Amino acid sequence: MKSCLTRALTVVGNCLLAGGAMAADIQSPMTPEVHETTTESGWTFSFAPYFWAAGLSGDVASFGLPEAHVDASFSDIFDHLDFGAMAAGEARYGPYSIFGDVIYSKISGQGGTPRGILAEDVELSSETFAGLLGAGYSIFEDSSARLDVVGALRVWYAESELSFSGGVLDGRSATDDATWVDGLVGFRGTYSFTPEIYLTGWGLVGAGGADLDWDVAATIGYRFSDTISAVAGYRALGVDYSNDGFIFDVVQQGPILGVVVRF
Repeated sequence: MKSCLTRALTVVGNCLLAGGAMAADIQSPMTPEVHETTTESGWTFSFAPYFWAAGLSGDVASFGLPEAHVDASFSDIFDHLDFGAMAAGEARYGPYSIFGDVIYSKISGQGGTPRGILAEDVELSSETFAGLLGAGYSIFEDSSARLDVVGALRVWYAESELSFSGGVLDGRSATDDATWVDGLVGFRGTYSFTPEIYLTGWGLVGAGGADLDWDVAATIGYRFSDTISAVAGYRALGVDYSNDGFIFDVVQQGPILGVVVRF
């Protein structure tokens, strides 16, 4: 079972971990621009479903298999995707903000073994979750720009299951999983060129369960109305985690698209 196929499937099963390979996120790329509509209570709220077309490169290992290097494009990962969902949200009151980000993905792959003695087919299914909760404070704000200092916790969880069909291992399965939490600090900002066009960006870095966790991005947004905006940009995220034979030391990067709804 330590074939290249098994290793390849395991790699694909971990590709969405850092936000699934589509994203996690440390910080929502849909940061609303400075000119927001404020409720009577003084709170503003935003919700942002988004899509991150990220490729992945680095080193991974699970199921006690040797560490393997992976360099997968987004199309390679997408071919194995069964389901993915990503969304971010923010609540703001004056200079204070609370934000969250949730990513869930499920992927699978199947292939035959070289000789078919232990098993004729091996199937890998993987479910991944990355959830972020953070808070920020504006250290600078005027009519066109805002800069926040932020702190956050991100929870990672990944579970992969190998199922065997045929051969000696027919009907058997094996599961490997990992859960860890990282603390992060950094900045996020926004700058409006016009009432319609604005830039957003962020940079965060931290550690915890992982030796290193970082996230940087820059996007440009267009405001269609007081409640709807669209954003597009580029994001890179890296994480270096290893424990008890489970290794996830990768960098994910690619274009990101999203819609921001404010209410």
